[in-house]
Amino acid sequence: MNQLEFYHAKLEFETDSWDLSEALNNGEDIVVIDARSPEAYALEHIPTAINIPHRSMCETTTDNLNKSKLYVTYCDGIGCNASTKGALNMAKLGFNVKELLGGLDWWKRDGYETKGKQGVQGKEIKCGC
Repeated sequence: MNQLEFYHAKLEFETDSWDLSEALNNGEDIVVIDARSPEAYALEHIPTAINIPHRSMCETTTDNLNKSKLYVTYCDGIGCNASTKGALNMAKLGFNVKELLGGLDWWKRDGYETKGKQGVQGKEIKCGC
């Protein structure tokens, strides 16, 4: 793989907080998946995110999801690999998926709001959906 192929592939399979927030605010057909535990999701999560822990991703737990949509997985941040495991599981199940760089940590560092028991105020996600 050469440099051009590498960076093209990297952008094809990863996204950042700004790109995700813009996509959500513009009503793009994206589903955000929190790949952490239900307990972590309840404490704090990205607005619009659904919770499907990577350990429970299978045909049964994803049978209600539309495979024509783009799915973006995330976890706590760079010290956590639940988003990578979730992205791999979703790809194995035939979904189009990207991973959020930096997870919830970088989402908050970029100043975006979160929801949940420990949610924080920040740049609002208007969700044009």
